[in-house]
Amino acid sequence: MTAARAGGAPVPVPVLDVGGTHVTAALMDPGTSRPVPSTVLRRPLRAHGGADEILDAIASAASELPAGHGTRWGVAMPGPFDYPTGVGRFAGVGKFESLAGVDVGAGLRERLTGRAERLCFLNDADAFAIGEYRAGAARGHERVVCLTLGTGVGSSFLSAGRPVHTGPSVPPSGHVHRLTVHGRPLEDTVSRRGIRALYGRLTANDEDDPDEQHGPDVHEIALRAVQGEAAAAEAFRYAFDALGRALAPWIGLFEATAVVVGGSMAQSWHLIHPALTAGLATGERPDVPVLPALRPAEAPLIGAAHWARRGQGAP
Repeated sequence: MTAARAGGAPVPVPVLDVGGTHVTAALMDPGTSRPVPSTVLRRPLRAHGGADEILDAIASAASELPAGHGTRWGVAMPGPFDYPTGVGRFAGVGKFESLAGVDVGAGLRERLTGRAERLCFLNDADAFAIGEYRAGAARGHERVVCLTLGTGVGSSFLSAGRPVHTGPSVPPSGHVHRLTVHGRPLEDTVSRRGIRALYGRLTANDEDDPDEQHGPDVHEIALRAVQGEAAAAEAFRYAFDALGRALAPWIGLFEATAVVVGGSMAQSWHLIHPALTAGLATGERPDVPVLPALRPAEAPLIGAAHWARRGQGAP
């Protein structure tokens, strides 16, 4: 149920999209499912900070939103996270470690006294997928797989707009990053560190440092690929062909009619699309369309608002 103003008009839905380097806060118009003009705020966030620092930063961004919104928030969070209870499970993953075992929901409600009665948490890739299903490239597809390509690979398997996390037709917990390819964990190959490592190996005899921690970052590798450098082009081709090969069996099992791709790496679409399509062609659905997200920035906000309106997530 959507909260309403005294005059009967529905009030905006407050949402948060929490990432490894930033947090985005916004008010969503329940009538249009789009952000209320001038309410989208993007603020820096240190994923390696202490628990209080992280919670303070998220709450600070939320507090900047104009008053007059509902008290049920939609919150898109990366995993691992216990979404029904609002407790972090980040131990051993290299980000938000200080939130492991922390009741994030309680911490934010305490900091947002009077403005937040309930926080409805969902996975950030699921939020993106729901947003694209409701207002983007996934619209009209009953069964669709959505990918977010950033530091790693996020994924969501949607059936009729609802994330599917269990069952024989999806990977463990519906997460592609848990798959293996070429005998190794997928994210050893398809990730920021994986692409940098491969590029370093391919250029070990050149002037670049073969250590991925000191060599060029992914955006620079993409630029070099566009400029015709063979090693850079091969690093992208190998990574996203591998992603397609790992994903291909699940496209068939899930009976997906489209794959929708977003995330920061998707800006290099001309490098990613042909390789990912080639990898997917090794499966039972070689002609499944691979589509770029239509609302890459807004989709997680749209998805989080929809989740909040449905009353999903922690109390």
